[in-house]
Amino acid sequence: MSEALRTDLKPKLHGPIPAYFGADKDGCLLIGGQRVDVLVHEAGDTPLFVYDLSIAAARIAALRAAMPPELAIHFAIKANSHPDLLAAMQPLVDGFDVASGGELTKAIVAGMPANEISFAGPGKRDRELTEAIRAGATLNLESAAEGRRALKIAEQFGLTPKLAVRVNPTFDLKGSGMRMGGGAKPFGVDDSEVPALVRELITAGADWRGFHIFAGSQALDAAAIAETQAATVALAANLSDAIGAAPPLVNLGGGLGVTYFPGDMPVDIDHVGSELANVLASRPDSLASSRFAMELGRYLVADCGVYLCRIVDRKVSHGEVFLVTDGGLHHQLAASGNFGTVIRRNYPIAIANRFAAEATEVQHVVGCLCTPLDRLGDQVLLPRGEVGDLVAVFMAGAYGASASPAAFLGHPAALEMLVAGRGQARAGN
Repeated sequence: MSEALRTDLKPKLHGPIPAYFGADKDGCLLIGGQRVDVLVHEAGDTPLFVYDLSIAAARIAALRAAMPPELAIHFAIKANSHPDLLAAMQPLVDGFDVASGGELTKAIVAGMPANEISFAGPGKRDRELTEAIRAGATLNLESAAEGRRALKIAEQFGLTPKLAVRVNPTFDLKGSGMRMGGGAKPFGVDDSEVPALVRELITAGADWRGFHIFAGSQALDAAAIAETQAATVALAANLSDAIGAAPPLVNLGGGLGVTYFPGDMPVDIDHVGSELANVLASRPDSLASSRFAMELGRYLVADCGVYLCRIVDRKVSHGEVFLVTDGGLHHQLAASGNFGTVIRRNYPIAIANRFAAEATEVQHVVGCLCTPLDRLGDQVLLPRGEVGDLVAVFMAGAYGASASPAAFLGHPAALEMLVAGRGQARAGN
C-alpha cells in the first residue's frame, strides 16, 4: 500500500527558467527548436547536456553592444570545454583563456590562434610552460619563480616567451560569489612586487604582454563591477608608471554574474559598459596605447545549457516524494549545491516532457549516487513526475561537465550535444 503524502510540505522556489525556452503544442520542452525527447533519442541516452549555440551567440552580441568597442571579449574555457562548443565559440570571441595544458590543447584544436590564447593558473608544471612557450601562447605568471622557470625553458629552446603577470590586487569584487583578489591568495603576484618582476622579465628579453587582474566572479551588482573595473584600470596605470613601460594588454578579468536562484536580478551590462567606456576614455597617458579585454566564462555560456536526466524511480518516504534520476552531482555539482554556495538553493528545474503542464506536487529530485548530497531539486513544486519522464536542469552550460566529479562511484560520463540551429545537432562524449 502506498504511503500517504504529506500535505504540510511547503515548496521551495527554484531559479528562473531562462526566457529562451518554451514548449511545443504537446507541452514538451524545446531546445534550439527541437523536442527534448528527440534530442535524447538522437544522443542515444541520458544524462545529456544540450548546449544551444544561438543563445551563447546572442549573449555575446548583446555584451559587445553594451561594452566599449575597443574592449576584447575572451572566453574562459574552464566554464565549458566541450570540443564542439569551443569550435563554435572560436569565431565569436577574441581569445580563449585556459588554465591547464589540457585546455591549451583543446583551445588550439578548436582553431584559436595561439597568440590569442592566455594561460593562467597556479602550479603550472614545466611541461605545461614548455607547451605554451613553444605554441606561442601567453603565460599569465602567478609568481616570480614561475617567471624565472619560463625564462629558463624559453632559453633552452631559443624562443622568446610571451609573458604577462597576473596581479593580486589589494581590493576584491564586492558581492562576488568567488573572490579572486585582495589579501593573501595563491593567485597572482602581490601588486607591490609586480614592477620589479616586470622589469626583470623585460631585461631578460621576454615579450612582456601586460597584466591579468582578476578580482572576483559571479557578481550581479553593476555598480560594484564598475567600481572594481575603475580600480583595476587605475592599478594598471600605477604599475605602468612604476615600471616605466605601458602594458600591451590589460585583462580586466570577469565578474559578470548570472541568475541561478530565486530573486536574482540580471546584471545591468549597459551600466557596466557605460562606466567602463568613461574610464577608458579618461585613462592616463601611460595606458594610451594599451588594449583591454574582459575574460568571461559562465556569463557567456551558462544559460545556453540544459542538463537532461531520466526518472528511474518514484518513491515515497515519510510522506515525501523522491524522484530518483539517472543523473546527479557527478555531472552537475553546482546544481546540487556543492560548488561555491553556502546554503543550498534550487537551480531552475522542470519536468521536460511536460514542460507546460500544471505544477501540482512538491517533490525532491535526487540523483543516483549513494550520498545525501546528491540533490538536484529540493522540495520543488512540479508536475507529478513519473518513471520515464525527463528532468531538465537549466543554467547548465557552465561548470557542469567541466567542474563535476565525473569519476565518482564509476557512473558513466554524461553525453554532450551542441545544437547549432533549428534541426541541426551533434552529440558526443
